Amino acid sequence: MHRQALTEAQWARLLPILPRQVSGPKATRGDRLFIEAVLCRAKTGLPWRDLPERFGPWKGVYTRFSNWAIGTR
Repeated sequence: MHRQALTEAQWARLLPILPRQVSGPKATRGDRLFIEAVLCRAKTGLPWRDLPERFGPWKGVYTRFSNWAIGTR
């Protein structure tokens, strides 16, 4: 388990409050990994381009975050 990874208990608490995807393609890596990527960036302050590879292409994570942040998810 990675340091930024959510525990099962943390994920269970977050899941009910996450907004549901209403449009666009389904995320290939899932919501949990996306949330962990955002938390990793928030905790470390690293640039989007420097996200660890386990989160997938940085541009996809950034785009999803950007859409999510402005409510167009």
